Amino acid sequence: MTTIHTLASGSSGNALVLSWDGGHILVDAGISCRRIRSALLQLDISLQDLNAVLITHTHSDHISGLQTLLKNTACPICATPQAGEDLLWRMNGLDSRIQEVYPGTPFAIGICTVTPFPTSHDSPGSCGYRFDTPAGSVGLLTDSGIVTPEAEDLLPGVSTMILEANHDVEMLKSGPYPAALKRRILGPMGHLCNEDAGRFAAALACRGTRKILLAHLSAENNTPAMAWNAVARALAAADQTPTLAVLPRNETGSFPIEG
Repeated sequence: MTTIHTLASGSSGNALVLSWDGGHILVDAGISCRRIRSALLQLDISLQDLNAVLITHTHSDHISGLQTLLKNTACPICATPQAGEDLLWRMNGLDSRIQEVYPGTPFAIGICTVTPFPTSHDSPGSCGYRFDTPAGSVGLLTDSGIVTPEAEDLLPGVSTMILEANHDVEMLKSGPYPAALKRRILGPMGHLCNEDAGRFAAALACRGTRKILLAHLSAENNTPAMAWNAVARALAAADQTPTLAVLPRNETGSFPIEG
């Protein structure tokens, strides 16, 4: 069985594992290595079992546990050239571990074909990923102010989609964040709001996506109910009924991948 295990999802930390019989890919390490180790052990996975660690971008909520993780794994760390360069500047011990990956160019990890694509975020070389396995395909798009043209081209057809629904626009606008931070989040290099997530979710569902998992919700500017309702409305307007769920912020969630 091929399964997505989410270890954490939100502005305070992000990490997930794509697992199949005999292989495991960790995507991002935005929580402590201790939390990653503990969550993996609950899934009967050790750090030494990881085939690779993929990095979407270098903000702290995606890499805060990576430095310690390096000391406890031997697998490659995959990142775009710009993100890899930023990681090398930030961390020791990465020189021989970085494996550069290129948007639009697929590469293989075990039975999984991975295709990176660029996202629109204020972090060098930020990207999302499409994963194609014999059991089905998975798309991952978070930390992007817009749905990029490359994402629009690559992600239709995935069976499962992990999609950012970061904030409710009115909740953010009326909230306590400084004006500059509000402009950043709302801008084209910020984060996807609930309504943008809904529009893209509906477009994907019309092309065959059967499971949509909402990710990276802001604790201050969103709620699981608001995100779910906004995307559900968009799906209903498009007469689509995929499975819709919100990823837990600080708990492990497991979602089988079905083709």
